[in-house]
Amino acid sequence: MHLSICITNATICQPLAFYYSHFSFRFSINTQQRCGFRKAVKETKTKKGSVEETGSSHAEQSEGLIHKKGASLPAETQLAYTPPRNFGQLVKPLVFTVGFTGCSFGTAAIWQYESLKSRVQSYFDEVRANWLEKIRPQKQGDLRKQINQWWNSLSEGHRTVSGIIAANVVVFCCWRVPSLQRSMMKYFTSNPASKTLCLPMLLSTFSHYSFFHMAANMYVLWSFSSSIVSILGREQFLAVYLSAGVISTMFSYVCKTASGRLGPSLGASGAIMTVLAAVCTKMPEAKLAIIFLPMYAFSAGTALKAILAMDTAGLFLGWRYFDHAAHLGGALFGMWYIMYGHELIWKNREPLVKVWHDLRTKGPGRGGSGGSGPL
Repeated sequence: MHLSICITNATICQPLAFYYSHFSFRFSINTQQRCGFRKAVKETKTKKGSVEETGSSHAEQSEGLIHKKGASLPAETQLAYTPPRNFGQLVKPLVFTVGFTGCSFGTAAIWQYESLKSRVQSYFDEVRANWLEKIRPQKQGDLRKQINQWWNSLSEGHRTVSGIIAANVVVFCCWRVPSLQRSMMKYFTSNPASKTLCLPMLLSTFSHYSFFHMAANMYVLWSFSSSIVSILGREQFLAVYLSAGVISTMFSYVCKTASGRLGPSLGASGAIMTVLAAVCTKMPEAKLAIIFLPMYAFSAGTALKAILAMDTAGLFLGWRYFDHAAHLGGALFGMWYIMYGHELIWKNREPLVKVWHDLRTKGPGRGGSGGSGPL
């Protein structure tokens, strides 16, 4: 599905573009995920009376690396097999989600404090650099200068997400290296049936196997980056984005375990859904239009309701084309953060910043408290 919309009152094109495709492992193992993925394996024929083993090593099958033959279960039993719903294994991912989210926002608050302190020094450095440029002759066609001018011409939002996009490109390239396939499946796909549960919750947010899907997701992130960073600020946005990736994966873990439809997922769609939901919640009256049909306009609030309805239907109806649970979890987190989370989390960061300030100044009696920021 590809839906592009334009915020007409902002005179900038804001596409809500998601290119979804599905994949399934050979035989009867269907999985749901946040992007298109196909495991390149050799075609093999299953002999009569021989079926793949699904009960005893479901985690290995989910990773798509080893397929065993000669299981003793009959075909009817294999098709009816449902993995046990072991919610106890989700305790560790839940602790990781809470801890990582807290660390993300704590680090963002300290980062903002340090940024505010360095602004005065940066101002004097900029004045000195401008003075040197005037007295020192400049080379014509200096590539470095042109790159700096291009970088400075970008908005703060575009500069902020450039690192995220670069990380996604690096991970995408790693998927193309055959010797890394096993490690990529283990650490860059999230699966509640896997033995490795926590680290993939974060790493899978930067993982795409399909170039088409990665390009679409990164284009959406690039397009909405200026809006979301202007709302939250650079530091708060990064904390929200990274936390959204982990929280949406946790939501997916719970739903997959409850339904018994276990399988690997990967992609940035959960975190991007948080960005979309946050912007639509903050600006519900913004007029949106499909880029190829500009005559049909609708509000951002209406678009958000449609997205929530689609993912809710997909979750309860068992659609397996993509990970509806992760999308829904990301969207709900984005809505909650704009309505309540900012007040509960970001505006209560002052005690942490004060402690950091006291540590930096080596004593509570030296200097004032720091750390005020945008929004």
